[in-house]
Formats: sequence, structure tokens, C-alpha cells
Amino acid sequence: MSQAQITVITRLVEEVLAGGDLGVVDELYVPRMAPVARRWIEPFRASFPDARMQIVQVVASQDAIAVRFRCSGTHIGPWLGHPPTGLRFENIDEVYFFTFEDGLIAKAWGLEDNLERFRQLQIDPFL
Repeated sequence: MSQAQITVITRLVEEVLAGGDLGVVDELYVPRMAPVARRWIEPFRASFPDARMQIVQVVASQDAIAVRFRCSGTHIGPWLGHPPTGLRFENIDEVYFFTFEDGLIAKAWGLEDNLERFRQLQIDPFL
């Protein structure tokens, strides 16, 4: 793990996910991954425009890092087919694995506690 990789993830969290600056995506991801990243970031930001993520833990292994986050936000726009509730979720656990090429994110794979997010937003995920 390098400090440069942590800086890339910190910029992703602060500038893109919290700040909404999608232009930064091109600076953080390899060219083939930037459009893929936008396809999940844009709808999430539209659903939860005030979303904030806290980096809780970083674990490294060669050219990859695992990052545990806690995410909070207010449900303002439709999300996964559910209309906005106006409710806020707090401290949802997320873990993402990032692989880097030439200092940029080449792969991202994650797990999110969406069942808890649904519970806090008072959404029945099975409807």
C-alpha cells in the first residue's frame, strides 16, 4: 500500500462522493473504468446528495487495498426503484476492494449493508 493509493481513495470520498465533482473521476480511475464508476456514482449522488463517507480502516496487499467506510446520507431522490423517503441513514458499513494500475483505480468491488440502509430509510426491500 502506498500513500498515493490512500490519497486516490481519499479524493474519491471527499471530492467525488461527498463533493459531487464527477470531473475528478477521470483523474482517479484508469480510462476504461471511469465511465463505469460514473454509472454508479451519479445515481447514488442523485438519491443521496448529502452523502458522506468516513474512512474507518485501510488494509493493503500488494497492488490492492481494502477500505472500510461508514456512510450517511438523506434519501432525497429515487433509489433502487424506491421513491425518496426524506429520511436519513447513518453509519452504514461498506467495504470496498480497490486494485490499482499506474496509480489509478483499475477495479473496485464492494459490499454494502443495504439491508440496514433500507431499515433506516423505512423501505421494504422486498416490495
